[in-house]
Amino acid sequence: QVQLVESGGGLVQAGGSLRLSCKASGSIFNINALGWYRQAPGKQRELVVSISVGGSTDWADSVKGRFTVSRDNAKNTLYLQMNSLTPEDTALYYCNVKGWNPNGARYDYWGQGTQVTVSS
Repeated sequence: QVQLVESGGGLVQAGGSLRLSCKASGSIFNINALGWYRQAPGKQRELVVSISVGGSTDWADSVKGRFTVSRDNAKNTLYLQMNSLTPEDTALYYCNVKGWNPNGARYDYWGQGTQVTVSS
């Protein structure tokens, strides 16, 4: 079974940094996109960054230039480096993988989320 597990969240002061990790287990086939989403209290879940199979990377305007995304294929791990954090970055951060299984069924896998809280 596919499982995504996020880690690295915590409490930081404004201006600080955090590095989130997403470790994948199980067999994941035909990936179309992978990335990070977040959901703040009382708000809808929103895109942070998405990397498409074609190699393009889409960033939320609010984090572009402050965050970077990378991956370690050997460790099946996706990272999100977050710098210059502000209270507006406070949210539950989710790892996500989208694609198709060999039988043609689409999938949309999510982790359980890791909490990021930025104090002022």
